[in-house]
Amino acid sequence: MFAGLSRLSQWWGTHSVATRDREFAILLTVLSFAEPLSQVGPRFGDLPAHGSALVGGLLSLGMTLPLAVRTRWPAACLTAVAVSFAVHESLGCPPTFGGLGLYIALYSLGAHQARRRRIVGAAATGGFVVFGAVLHALGSPSGPTDFLIYYVVLVVMWGLGALVRGRRAQDAERRRLSAEAAVLAERSRLARELHDVVTHHVTAMVVQAGAAKYLTGTPDRLDESLDAIHGAGRRALSELRFLLGVLEAPGDTALRHPPRNPTRMPGRVSDLVEQTRAGGQPVELTEDGERPDMPLAAQLTAYRVVQESLTNAVKYAAGRQTLVRLTHTRDWTDIEVTTAGATADAQRSPALRDGGPHLSGGRGLTGLRDRVELLGGSFTAGPGPDGHYRVHARIPAGGPA
Repeated sequence: MFAGLSRLSQWWGTHSVATRDREFAILLTVLSFAEPLSQVGPRFGDLPAHGSALVGGLLSLGMTLPLAVRTRWPAACLTAVAVSFAVHESLGCPPTFGGLGLYIALYSLGAHQARRRRIVGAAATGGFVVFGAVLHALGSPSGPTDFLIYYVVLVVMWGLGALVRGRRAQDAERRRLSAEAAVLAERSRLARELHDVVTHHVTAMVVQAGAAKYLTGTPDRLDESLDAIHGAGRRALSELRFLLGVLEAPGDTALRHPPRNPTRMPGRVSDLVEQTRAGGQPVELTEDGERPDMPLAAQLTAYRVVQESLTNAVKYAAGRQTLVRLTHTRDWTDIEVTTAGATADAQRSPALRDGGPHLSGGRGLTGLRDRVELLGGSFTAGPGPDGHYRVHARIPAGGPA
């Protein structure tokens, strides 16, 4: 039985709203003429039954077939159903299962009417007052209390639809806000990636270009410096193309389909060290332990810690020895970058003095700390007692993906 209901639900869900409404209207129409349900239905006014079967059948169709447009035109649907129901009751036609269409039309009005809801509600109330007056004039034994109870029942049906409409609107707003938050989070993430790309590659190019003018007397070293500038530029362009490609999606498309994974690993730490070394900065890399299986976010954060640390070394301590040490365990990865005599103060950097560009924008170390702590790790940066500048990050291997 439950399997059959599940299949029926799946089949029903594959149809459009308009198709489902038409099918529901046809089903209710059939039930209105099928025994024994055909004689079961709501009655208002309790007038003596004396209407003809033909008129009753036609009015029953008027209470069921308009439900085919209950979602698209709920006010028109209620008007047609309510008029048919009022005439049916005023003529004293026998009860019919199609009378339930009035309740369904009221529910649909509350759930789907988007404009002029108060006007439509006032008109429906006025129509009920006229209907009650007509029944009273025709000799209905029902008193004011009975009609008030009828009205309350009808209002409850409308209220159920309005409640569903409100919840549906809240869910839609919640989904919209969640999509916007996801897009903003991804854009912030991309901004950090762009910052890291620009500060590292462009800083290396600026420093190498500044040093190249002093190498004109040594063509071999000049060629090496130009090759390093060329390589840094190509790597920067490659990463920028990827990130800008993610940002090209229009805002509406991004809200409907937030990017799931707009980042990728730009390379290995060893490649990063070789690139920095090729630019003239003395860098050594040591790696202990077996690298754990880490999520992409953790791997990328580890890479960016080393990248930002080497960028600071090139900017603020050009030519001074830098040591990169990676220590892996099953649960975490320790990253330590130590630069001899370095400082985090850009104002002391000869490479950036005299009108040189300040590329970090003050986001580097702060951004790294936020990224590491977001993964559940720890981050410290500052000068040590020996005067060397030390950046240390511990990144859990099982951090969020």
